Amino acid sequence: MRGTWCAAFAAAVALAVPAVAQANSVTDWNRIASDTLVAIPPPAGGAPPALQINMAMVQGAVYDAVNSIGKREHEPYLLKRLFWPTSSKDAAAATAAYLVLSNIVSGVPATIPFPNRTSLQLALDASYAASLAAIPNSVSKRLGIRAGNAAAAVMISDRRRDGRFGPSQWVPYVGPGYWQPLLNPDGTPILDPTPWVGGVEPFVLQRPSQFRTAGPRSLRSRRWAEEYNEVKDIGRIDSTLRTGDQTHFALFWQSNGGPAFLWNGTARSLVNNPAYGIDDSDSARLFAMLNLAGADAAINCWNDKYYFDFWRPWNAIPHGDTDGNPATEKDGTWKPLLSAPYPEHPSGHLCLDGAELRVLQMFFGDNVHFGVTSSRFGGETRFFDHFSDSLAEITEARIWAGLHYRTADLQGRGLGKQVADYMAERFFQPVGGNGENQDD
Repeated sequence: MRGTWCAAFAAAVALAVPAVAQANSVTDWNRIASDTLVAIPPPAGGAPPALQINMAMVQGAVYDAVNSIGKREHEPYLLKRLFWPTSSKDAAAATAAYLVLSNIVSGVPATIPFPNRTSLQLALDASYAASLAAIPNSVSKRLGIRAGNAAAAVMISDRRRDGRFGPSQWVPYVGPGYWQPLLNPDGTPILDPTPWVGGVEPFVLQRPSQFRTAGPRSLRSRRWAEEYNEVKDIGRIDSTLRTGDQTHFALFWQSNGGPAFLWNGTARSLVNNPAYGIDDSDSARLFAMLNLAGADAAINCWNDKYYFDFWRPWNAIPHGDTDGNPATEKDGTWKPLLSAPYPEHPSGHLCLDGAELRVLQMFFGDNVHFGVTSSRFGGETRFFDHFSDSLAEITEARIWAGLHYRTADLQGRGLGKQVADYMAERFFQPVGGNGENQDD
């Protein structure tokens, strides 16, 4: 059933939309949202998993705003009202995005340092004014703004007291197998800037731990020793086994903003490609599905991370003599190519990649020539012919980086796929008719 639905969904997108598509307010404000949210300081919500939650709020509201205009073709996410078919979808999308982004920026607790809060809000104000100025004054524009206001209001209300900026999920333990943070030069621990992510109320899942992974390998197992030695050999900062390309690729995927920034950029380029003919309604649904799946993958993943509290390679390898496994020799000088300030299992990057690439496959299939742009290497763009190829490379890249054991990558991307499939089976379904009264 799942495969049949995905195939039918991709075919509907390919065949039912106009032959020519252009950049519109949906894609413009997706870019504005990405650029704004990645500029927020990490503790204020700019860290990759929290950024993904914020992107879901924005894109869920934009979808509801656009989807509320005229005859409804797909089920709403939150907004049940309908607006006249003549309402401007550009005004609706811009208004919904602007209001939710403004709420995110203003809603960061005053106790968290946020020195660029005012400048970000001023930039949002200017972008919104420019968006509205480009739309001729008319009843259509006013009705579109009304739809955007309604969608933003219901999203903001729904996410009030949802667990953002709540207590840390970490309960420290000491001993073999448990994560210990790296230290700053002054001896203070380098901690997760948003350790509350795993306790946030999900968008489409029923609970934050719904797709609990099987967990790390037993420290006394043969598989643990194999994965330990794999990352020990190829993931160290001065590895002689890792090739130049592997080093480059490991760094490429460690982009500012994480997977949300990477895959939203890829989705924008595909939506704006006339060959795919994605209109504003379909693009709004794509970005909503992409980011709601990514957000719940992040929430479930971070819940898993602090549930298992598993040690990173830089914890394990200098203490390989403490795990009770004779096949894991310690190396007190071992350092990784890259580091991250939270427990190891499962891979956060792969959780989000698994969810978001699954959504892109639902829309476009797997055989797609696409580019993905990293913040690394001056904004390098690399090209692939299959979404599955990029997912396979990231799986290896996290090991090349010295960040993860293979099990964490495989279980992480599996978790993400489960979240996306669960969402697609229950949300954003086609509807047969509107059956509702339009607002005047």
